[in-house]
Amino acid sequence: MKEIATKEAPQAIGPYSQAIEANGFIFTSGQIALTPEGTLVEGDVVTQAHQVMKNLYYVLEAAGAHFNDVVKTTIFLADMNDFEKVNEVYAHYFGLHKPARSTVAVKTLPKNVLVEIECIALGGANYTF
Repeated sequence: MKEIATKEAPQAIGPYSQAIEANGFIFTSGQIALTPEGTLVEGDVVTQAHQVMKNLYYVLEAAGAHFNDVVKTTIFLADMNDFEKVNEVYAHYFGLHKPARSTVAVKTLPKNVLVEIECIALGGANYTF
């Protein structure tokens, strides 16, 4: 296993890694709406979702991967009524690529954010189709 870390995304705020690469896959930790400096992004779910996707982008980039390498995501929402808004932001970043996905509503999220997203990606250029 290899730990993935970047200063372009918020540092882990607990005993975990931004991502781990293992057996050709990258497993990201859930990203919330924190800036790389650790400041919580205030605002609506759309604003927060954009920050989350930027964080995921930089974590994947540090591992040598991109959104097109993602095979599975999990979205955690504080309110399922935000599903469509988050879906639009998500689609903006993934474009035509459509990884498998689960979306669940949870009672609360860290720092009371509105959205958290994690993903599993193929590791860098170490794969073929």
